[in-house]
Amino acid sequence: MNYNEIGIKALQEGRAEEAIQAFTNAIEQQPEDALGYINFGHVLASMNEMERAERFFQKALTLDETSATAYYGLANLYFNAERYEEALKLYEKAVQNGIEGSDAHYMIGKCFERIDQPKLALPYLQRAVELDPNDLQSRLSYGIALASMELFDLAEEQFVYALEIDVDNSDVHYNLGVLYAVSSDRTEDAMYHLQRAYTLDDKNEMARYAYDMINERLN
Repeated sequence: MNYNEIGIKALQEGRAEEAIQAFTNAIEQQPEDALGYINFGHVLASMNEMERAERFFQKALTLDETSATAYYGLANLYFNAERYEEALKLYEKAVQNGIEGSDAHYMIGKCFERIDQPKLALPYLQRAVELDPNDLQSRLSYGIALASMELFDLAEEQFVYALEIDVDNSDVHYNLGVLYAVSSDRTEDAMYHLQRAYTLDDKNEMARYAYDMINERLN
């Protein structure tokens, strides 16, 4: 194995210091190769050393401005720092440069959500679901975005599918319960899902509050 492979294996096994040493060796051996800097950035991010991680991802991009993984790693740093507009541009760059899978589309959708642009989030969340139909978080987020635009029938389809993925997910039950409460006369269904939500997660106070509000209205 080369130094990058050694470092990745060490990082996967939780040996961060060994990973750092391996990636340091990789950079020293090939200082013009972006990969060592990208990997070093990932290990620093895993250790919450965000400023140092940012510098390594930026260095990687000076060496290879087409590196989708460098754009994606830097985007994650900015998203976690609530720098959503900057993160959005970098996720888009990652997609433009060929990053594979649903994650980048999902994160673009989340960025648009965080900057209060749910309509712009929709096609990216939809694409994330298309690329990975069993990704629960993508499907839940897609459903929430649809519901926020009052596309209730379409949102219901996503929440029902999400329950097929995980029938005991408190957040899915909560969102389906709220949807029935605000968009239909299916009061019993709304109460069932809200009760399931707070039964599955006793910290889901919003579900308990919504259930109690409906119950008071009925009595």
